[in-house]
Amino acid sequence: MQPLIDNARTFGQRPEEFARLAQGQSPEVLFITCSDSRVVPALITGARPGQLFELRTAGNIVPPYTSDLPTGEAATIEYAVEVLRVRDVVVCGHSHCGAVGALVRGDDLDAVPAVRDWLAHAAGEPPAADPGDPTVAEAVQSHVLAQLLRLRSYPCVERRLADGRLRLRGWYYEVHTGAVREHRADTDAFEAL
Repeated sequence: MQPLIDNARTFGQRPEEFARLAQGQSPEVLFITCSDSRVVPALITGARPGQLFELRTAGNIVPPYTSDLPTGEAATIEYAVEVLRVRDVVVCGHSHCGAVGALVRGDDLDAVPAVRDWLAHAAGEPPAADPGDPTVAEAVQSHVLAQLLRLRSYPCVERRLADGRLRLRGWYYEVHTGAVREHRADTDAFEAL
């Protein structure tokens, strides 16, 4: 923890770098990804403060939209789309994902009921994969596509897609190599950016 504290102490010693941020934000991208500490959106994209609006959830899960029981995730998506007017939404899954791995393996999650119940929002079981493959690549990529489909059910997303003011993108980040792949509709495959 001490290195993090040391950096935090010196971080604010360059106020001129941050003064413009007080005027507001206008990110062009909502970046939805996993809470995993190895996935750092600004590091992956090279984004500076103010360029990405982030939503991080265990397993980069987009929960079902329901107007009668709003969630923090739904509020974040709606705010990004309706208020900030982001132009792109990226759902970024990653290799070695513990959440997707647990679904693929059928892990007993009774000891962590909140995790178990959250993963129930995964939009279906990922396809059968080799449980011995620690990357769970195929399952994660399928999971990313399921979350993109789920996003389309959000009224604000549906409207902005219909009028051409929003694009949805599916990314897959390899923790062990740093490579990023994007889903291409024409080939139905994740390919290098």
